[in-house]
Amino acid sequence: MKIDLHAHTCYSDGALTPEELVMRAHNQQVDVLALTDHDTVDAIAEAQQYQAQQKRAMTIVPGVELSTSWHGFDIHIVGLNIDWQDPLFTERLQQQQNAREERARLIGDKLEKAGLGNVYDVAARLAGKGQITRAHFARALLESNQVSSLETAFRKYLGKGKRAHVSPRWISVAEAVQWINDAGGSAVLAHPGRYDMTAKWLRRLIVEFKQAGGHALEVIYPGMSPALKKQMANYAIEYELLASTGSDFHAPGRWSELGRHLALPETVKPVWSDWLSELAA
Repeated sequence: MKIDLHAHTCYSDGALTPEELVMRAHNQQVDVLALTDHDTVDAIAEAQQYQAQQKRAMTIVPGVELSTSWHGFDIHIVGLNIDWQDPLFTERLQQQQNAREERARLIGDKLEKAGLGNVYDVAARLAGKGQITRAHFARALLESNQVSSLETAFRKYLGKGKRAHVSPRWISVAEAVQWINDAGGSAVLAHPGRYDMTAKWLRRLIVEFKQAGGHALEVIYPGMSPALKKQMANYAIEYELLASTGSDFHAPGRWSELGRHLALPETVKPVWSDWLSELAA
């Protein structure tokens, strides 16, 4: 089976609607797809409704990707197989969304003070019914010809320490894990090899994640060397964590594709081993 447990829609910083994402997953012969938008579950109902109309079977896993702060690092925790309609969980997500909106307005204010007016409004238009992210600000700057590339937008304005950067006020890793556990889901430390930290700090993060009740490491994701894949699998085994896999798909034509090269090593136990058969039934 092709299993992809990390994908985004236009409800966060993805380019595709839920329907378009499901359609693309079918085109890529994906059998299991998790929708893991940043701090929102708004795409899940649309995706499930669209899938119900399809002839080809595919399991939609309700998910989310929670933004957290940990010792100055922005760490992402994916929640899989969550009760996405749980009232407490949706109330907690609203807290995160409020923090995102506050940050977006502050970024807009800083850009205006830097002489770049109306960027917030353009970013809001680009976000549509989804949340405004830094990626939308970068696209807004590019669309208005105020930068030459998306990379320049981050390097000059939106990146850490730059003129329009606003430090996020996210929840802790332990809180994110608790939210996911309370919603009946599996908490996954997303793309652990991408964080700009030493192996010592990564081990410390994994230990604290496990102590908080975390379930799994994302062992396979795009852009990994064979050595890094082996190291992430070894971490999962060493710390007795389950293993997850996902493309972190955002848009066609970028560095990742749905369902591509995501097979887990046989040495690890998949995160879905306890719930996928029940979910697909």
